[in-house]
Amino acid sequence: MTIGNFDGLHAGHRHLIGLVRARARALAAPSLVMLFEPQPREFFQGAQAPARLMDLGQKFLALRETGVDAALALRFNAALARLAATDFIDRILVGTLGVRAIVVGEDFRFGTGRAGDFAFLQAAGRRLGFAVEAASTFLVDGERVSSTRLRAALAAGDLDAAQRLLGRPYAQCGRVVHGDARGRQIGFPTANLTLPEPALLRGVFAVSVLVDGTAHTGIANVGRRPTFGAGRTLLEAHLLDFAGNLYGHTLTVVFLKKLRDETAFASVDALVAQIQCDRDAARAFFAQHKGAS
Repeated sequence: MTIGNFDGLHAGHRHLIGLVRARARALAAPSLVMLFEPQPREFFQGAQAPARLMDLGQKFLALRETGVDAALALRFNAALARLAATDFIDRILVGTLGVRAIVVGEDFRFGTGRAGDFAFLQAAGRRLGFAVEAASTFLVDGERVSSTRLRAALAAGDLDAAQRLLGRPYAQCGRVVHGDARGRQIGFPTANLTLPEPALLRGVFAVSVLVDGTAHTGIANVGRRPTFGAGRTLLEAHLLDFAGNLYGHTLTVVFLKKLRDETAFASVDALVAQIQCDRDAARAFFAQHKGAS
């Protein structure tokens, strides 16, 4: 098993899970990823915690794709926060899960006050009969891959860097909700997804949108629609060659290229003219990158 937040499930996380799966095969045991909900920093820091890369549902879907046998989310509450490192090992890892091997990073910390570390876990393993292994640091562009680096790349709109850190293009998944129909009224109907605050990305992007397993090219705005007065953050995706009702569907929006920043326009006509330019820019991008959708 391994333990962590796995926010974003980036290339470093996938490397770690690959080690866990290999160790599990060698032991003829199931492989398990343990994570926490909410994430510990969210519990302790509230609104000051770093923005999420994935909600719990997205994590489970992404973990399934790794081939791990099981994922377990522990509710991170006051009781778990108070649990001593020794009790975490005795009650949960050994008493409940019967762990045989754990693979974690050398900077892994756990237990109340983060008192437990890798050496503490290793000593407990020797005493209680389970193996503890350190995962090697996973580097991209010569630096350690981390969720912090990934957030910074997304905040800067650097989708190429984000893709290198993730090992795949950045995507958001969600169910289409009813909006105010302004897109349809101005000739650009959109499928709207709500996003957690604060949003990591802002602006207009060329995207690929998966609808019932089929990819469609499109443009997407992530923001608060300042032309109409700031509101909640929405992801509004306009599919370039699609006609149909998407309400209630679950979509995956894959971000491929940033076209521009979100802007407040002086009039709706100016906004419409810009969206037409955005659509043309997206079509040009997809013409140059055949198969990007």
